[in-house]
Amino acid sequence: MLFKLNKNQGLKIAIIAAIAFFLCTLSLTLNRHFSFYSSYDQGIFNQVFWNGIHGRFFESTLSSQLSTNVVHSGEVPDVNYHRLGQHFTPALLLWLPIYYLFPHPATLTVLQVTLVTAAGLVLYNLARIYVQPAIAVLITISFYCANTILGPTLANFHDISQIPLFIFSLLLAMEKRWWWLFWLLAILTLAVREDSGITLFGVGVYLVLSKRHPRTGLILASLSFLYIIALTNLIMPLFSDDISKRFMLERFGQYAEGEEASTLEIIKNMLLNPGRLIMELFTPFFPTIKYLLGQWLPLAFIPAVSPAAWSIATFPLLKLFLGQGQTVLAISLRYAMSVTPGLFYGAILWWGGERFGNFQQPIQTYQPRKLLPQFRRFWIICIVLSLFFTITSNPSRTLSFLIPDSIQPWVYVSLPEQWHRVPQIRSILKQIPPDASVSATTYLIPHLSGRRAIIRLTGLEFRNDAGNVETVDYIIADLWQLQRYQIAFDEDRVALQTITELIERVTNNQEYGIIDFNQGVILLQKGANSNPDKSAAWQNYRERLSLPSSSRS
Repeated sequence: MLFKLNKNQGLKIAIIAAIAFFLCTLSLTLNRHFSFYSSYDQGIFNQVFWNGIHGRFFESTLSSQLSTNVVHSGEVPDVNYHRLGQHFTPALLLWLPIYYLFPHPATLTVLQVTLVTAAGLVLYNLARIYVQPAIAVLITISFYCANTILGPTLANFHDISQIPLFIFSLLLAMEKRWWWLFWLLAILTLAVREDSGITLFGVGVYLVLSKRHPRTGLILASLSFLYIIALTNLIMPLFSDDISKRFMLERFGQYAEGEEASTLEIIKNMLLNPGRLIMELFTPFFPTIKYLLGQWLPLAFIPAVSPAAWSIATFPLLKLFLGQGQTVLAISLRYAMSVTPGLFYGAILWWGGERFGNFQQPIQTYQPRKLLPQFRRFWIICIVLSLFFTITSNPSRTLSFLIPDSIQPWVYVSLPEQWHRVPQIRSILKQIPPDASVSATTYLIPHLSGRRAIIRLTGLEFRNDAGNVETVDYIIADLWQLQRYQIAFDEDRVALQTITELIERVTNNQEYGIIDFNQGVILLQKGANSNPDKSAAWQNYRERLSLPSSSRS
């Protein structure tokens, strides 16, 4: 017997799935944030939004600290640095009124979950054009349980979280022949970030290859390509040199010939060296295959046999496969989210009757496929496996209260232990004036990022609005977290050593004084005298760390 639902039942289940996704992901991400596990990128976007509501659009000292001027040229972070040189993200202005009403880093967390949840509901309506409610429901549930959706949603706020909603809405507008909305959403998609046009380019290629709307597809693909080239070669360099001196080299440096490269130079070198291009495309072989299987899994591998899925998703996949670095093939990171719209749309059309043999025939001639009980069971197993792999991967440490961060050596922090320190940390954070400049450890940054000047330890200097270099007013560090994780993670061990030595140095020369210390969290103020009790508590804690003292080394 087939799994059948009527129209109202299908919509009801889709809404229930959306509510469940919203409540679960929102609860987990808010717990992550308020228990001090949200990190640097959450702070970057919160500072960008905070500066935006104060009329200083896209400025961020946190972004400046990652810029090529600071990383490669040794300059200090600048409060006037415009992030548009790193990522061109004007679409964020759409959500600025919401942040104006609720100016808090948690607002961005709610916004991200809302955007992804809404994308799933649009996907259901898109699926219903071609398939029965039962298949549309399973496609929607597949979306909400996909590692490529859940993982990025459980992470810090990021701009790519807008892509599924915009692309699904654009495709729905195309199906409904709402061309004014189609082109509006195309513009909004381009405005998400400098590389979002790659997904849009794939949509244009599909419209051309399938002969559904070849003229529209040609215009869309041409617009996307020219926008990416003009933006990355002409517009973004007006703000900073990051696109050519940092990001292109970090991601595609194997195709570069010097210490900087534009997108045009990278594309030219790719085409002139097809051997390297093919090698990069298929290596590392097994991680690449594993990545594709992870993308296809929640849809029961249907996108693998869908020409529409290949047409649209090939180009964002190429961006990942031809790049370098550890993050490009990470299935639960935000980059994977840009691939999913093409795969899910391709799955819809496959169930609607599409195949390679009729790809260029009128879509009205397709014969929809039926959902057999055996395949339905297999599909549900795939959905459950996708959910299982997401949970066990503990994306962005959001599930650290369930999943140990390390097995050998054992590192696990329970939910009560996470929240036990929260009141003490908040009491220390409240001592920092809202207009003071701060240098903080990574997991404290989001909670302090609603200010003009904030940087990450071990940085202490920044350039203020007057163009002068000064040191921060306050230093705050959560050493407990570094201490807890340093036995398993080298970067935490190095950070613990380095920050401890910095605290000793600035207190020994009386540049800063210790004004509070509680449960591994220390607060220092510039030019202040150290509180004797807090200083003694720090020294006692310092001795228990069993780290070499900088004064004796």
